[in-house]
Amino acid sequence: MSEDDDRRIARQARAAALSIAGGGLLAILAPVLVRMAGLPLRFEVLLYLVALAAFVWALVVTWTIWQKTRKR
Repeated sequence: MSEDDDRRIARQARAAALSIAGGGLLAILAPVLVRMAGLPLRFEVLLYLVALAAFVWALVVTWTIWQKTRKR
């Protein structure tokens, strides 16, 4: 693979790492955010679903990175 491919893979890995970190923080802070805003509990569930979507997206991205690097 070329240097451009390595940079692209590194950028994708950073995006996946940020998504995992953001999803984790959102899942931890969801109850606090909902209580501070005075929202119904269904919004807490919505925040959990957004965090879950971030984790699934990061899993798909890391899977594709793994598949690309296996072919080296």
